[in-house]
Amino acid sequence: MFVPLSPLDFKRRARSIYATREAVVDGAARWTYAEFFDRCDRWTVALQSLGVAPGDRVAYIAPNTHAMLEGFYAVPEAGAVMVPLNFRLLPSDWVYMINHSGSRVVCVHADFLDLVQGVRHEMPAVEHFVALEGALPGWHDYEALIAASAPHFAPHARQESDLLTINYTSGTTARPKGVMITHRNAWVNAVGTLAHHPMAPGDRYLWTLPMFHANGWTFTWIATAAGATHVCLRKLDAPTVYEHLERERITMLCAAPTVLITIASAEPALRARAPRGVRVLTAGAPPAAHTIERVEGELGWTVTQVYGLTETAPFISICEPLPEHATLTLAERAVIKARQGVELATSGELRVVDETLADVPRDGETVGEIVVRGNVVMEGYFRDPDATERAFHGGWFHSGDAAVVHPDGYIEIRDRLKDVIISGGENISSIEVEGVLLRHAAVQEVAVVGLPHEKWGEAPHAFVVLKPGQSLTEDDMRAYARERLAGFKVPKGLTILAELPKTATGKIQKYVLRGGKAGIAAQ
Repeated sequence: MFVPLSPLDFKRRARSIYATREAVVDGAARWTYAEFFDRCDRWTVALQSLGVAPGDRVAYIAPNTHAMLEGFYAVPEAGAVMVPLNFRLLPSDWVYMINHSGSRVVCVHADFLDLVQGVRHEMPAVEHFVALEGALPGWHDYEALIAASAPHFAPHARQESDLLTINYTSGTTARPKGVMITHRNAWVNAVGTLAHHPMAPGDRYLWTLPMFHANGWTFTWIATAAGATHVCLRKLDAPTVYEHLERERITMLCAAPTVLITIASAEPALRARAPRGVRVLTAGAPPAAHTIERVEGELGWTVTQVYGLTETAPFISICEPLPEHATLTLAERAVIKARQGVELATSGELRVVDETLADVPRDGETVGEIVVRGNVVMEGYFRDPDATERAFHGGWFHSGDAAVVHPDGYIEIRDRLKDVIISGGENISSIEVEGVLLRHAAVQEVAVVGLPHEKWGEAPHAFVVLKPGQSLTEDDMRAYARERLAGFKVPKGLTILAELPKTATGKIQKYVLRGGKAGIAAQ
């Protein structure tokens, strides 16, 4: 009675149970689950007619549209591997990832057709280019292929160890790596997420998170498993988000902390339109307690932090609420909610270890590296055995995140190992300093990095985005920080920016800040 674990089984169940329920909303277009899966099946047949065979790779460059979502079902039903690419990268990045993955088919949204067309000659192994929307000579028309296909295909006898997706990391210091996620990885992550953060058929999920980012944290399949409604969001800005929140009666969304700041900092007239009680999962970077406090206190939403990496499919911990947390004040509760929490029941074993792989004490002070092993951990890096071996040395996947363990077992990230600032021999958590500065009335966003310093080797430097109409001097910033931080942690310099450099998933690109200020001595 063994049945391989796969998120495609959620499709079978949803088609049977939720056939007449609204599955997908994309602008004015709406589909029931029966209609949505009919389209998915037709696209599977179309891919097979293009010669796509089990194990082949199919790349996508698209925002959060119904066509992008359909790919997460149709491509693996053909036994092929979905390769969702970051649409905000440069064409040269796409060329590298498409060639490295060996993708035979490339599916592109209208916004990026001309860019891909300009580098098409650099991808000789690609046999078919498909325009998901729009049209170009020599490209297949997505809707025409679906219309010409029957909704019946020969099922592929998949194994749970088969590759489901290849997700490329951002590659900030080297070529991006292709993370190999199996059907089992994704199924376990989806079920574990639902166990800790349940959804139901009445839920309406807003796609504020890019689907390409770790497969939308597997909500491409999670929302379907629950019979919820996928509400596509093609453009991420505050007015568009609030319009969808109100019009589509949204009950849940996922967002990086920077996106939460954007939502919480919108004009009062927009915030007044938001429905109360929206449930939010946040990840991608450690959120400041102040950000959680604002979202919960001002919008009346519930924020839960989850932690993981693309390499862990992606969740390995959740800041699970405990009954005793309910007795705390909003500010006290936000401090706990800013921690990364405890293992999900299904994800496997999570530890914080020193350089000898010994567990650090549960004192909330001793810093070690988060390492994990379990059913959500990737198969490895595609065509990169050396990087795979480095990531798994000692029999554990090494996250590169520096963290402490509190007496209650909840972990708290103090920094990326590479972002820890070492000033005069003292280790400084940039996340701690950022959390303090975010409480300043003039500060909307902040990033703290280490810059060269003649006396201390390196010292913290604050890059700040101000709230509209506000001002902040370096002396004011230092005085504010000195009252709340040890002296060696106070930033030695301040740079005001119009915006912080970020990835498409909302992570602040600290390497850009360090590079842009390289050689400038902190004061």
